[in-house]
Amino acid sequence: MARAIVLRLLTMAPKTRAQLAEALRKRDVPEEAADAVLDRFSELGLINDEAFAEAWVDSRHHGRGLAKRALAAELRHRGVDNDTVKEAVERLDSDQEAETARRLVDRKLASTRSLDPQTRTRRLAGMLARKGYSSGLAYRVIREALDEEGIDVEGDGFP
Repeated sequence: MARAIVLRLLTMAPKTRAQLAEALRKRDVPEEAADAVLDRFSELGLINDEAFAEAWVDSRHHGRGLAKRALAAELRHRGVDNDTVKEAVERLDSDQEAETARRLVDRKLASTRSLDPQTRTRRLAGMLARKGYSSGLAYRVIREALDEEGIDVEGDGFP
């Protein structure tokens, strides 16, 4: 029964060992049987938290533009251990993260053109904060983008 549950869950989408263990617990599978099935699937490479974490970081960073902090929180929420989380998010360097933040700001910039600089800054900073970017990086990227538009942002609430 445990094997069938795990196979079904893995065919829907990749899962971490912790997610699968939780699903088995919810279905009242005895812990010994669950551990045996999870151990065997791990040996076969069907459960691999390291590969899951790497794929998650690549997908969510490039697809949704999430920063290291947000990615780490999502992985921890899915039961990935701290060392694996750290290794996975460290694959993103600060240049990649800054470039992604620039792309996000550039996409949102056009929709804020009718607003005053403070409101634009607040909205752009909020969007980046929700995606896990630090305020320092967010304000630097926003300042650069507004400077390119010829908007002087000094004294407009920038730190």
